[in-house]
Amino acid sequence: MSEQTFELKGNLFTLSVLHLFSVDIKQLSKALDEKISQAPKFFIGAPIVINLAKLQDADVDFETLKQTLVDLQLNPVGICNGSEQQNEAAKSAALSVLNYSKDNAKPVATKTSDTEVVEVEKEVYLPPQIVHATVRSGQQIYAKNRDLIVMGAVSHGAEVIADGNIHIYGTLRGRAIAGAQGYDDAAIYCQRLEAELVSVNGSYWISDSLQGEHWGQAAQVKQKNDSLEITALVKG
Repeated sequence: MSEQTFELKGNLFTLSVLHLFSVDIKQLSKALDEKISQAPKFFIGAPIVINLAKLQDADVDFETLKQTLVDLQLNPVGICNGSEQQNEAAKSAALSVLNYSKDNAKPVATKTSDTEVVEVEKEVYLPPQIVHATVRSGQQIYAKNRDLIVMGAVSHGAEVIADGNIHIYGTLRGRAIAGAQGYDDAAIYCQRLEAELVSVNGSYWISDSLQGEHWGQAAQVKQKNDSLEITALVKG
């Protein structure tokens, strides 16, 4: 009997979604270059999905778009929310066509009679993932479909990611990404805010934007009006 050489499994990874509002690729390149320069370590090599929800009637040059993203050291892996014509054009440019939803509830097919099948939403609760130590530089922790609790600190160069909330009972010096799969009400809580980057549901701020009133203090970070809001973490 021969040895098993591989195994294929489904999994879930954190991908950045580029919401495209214009087919002007030169303008896009300039704007993205400015954005990337704010946090190059966060973006370099990042896998990108292009969301075409706002451009479903537009003629998109996927070959040029893909090469533009590659030139910016991004990794375009596919598109979502495109028209049938756009999907075919994207496939011709070797881009995958992906499904994308910001809903956290999982649709489950349920038979209600012999001839009728409807979809209902089922909320899935998972207990928080707990890290009983400091997250060291170079480490990445991902809490899939749950909250993440770090009992220690998050060091410079470390990254913690959760589909839910992130609670850090020490100093946040590295990067924290909450609501990674599109949870609007996600938040980051830490005992001391000195982060390289914080992100909630796709909105992010880097260190320079964080060094204000709550820098070095106990704080909570939430999304508000498609931006971030930082407030003091009230101690009991």
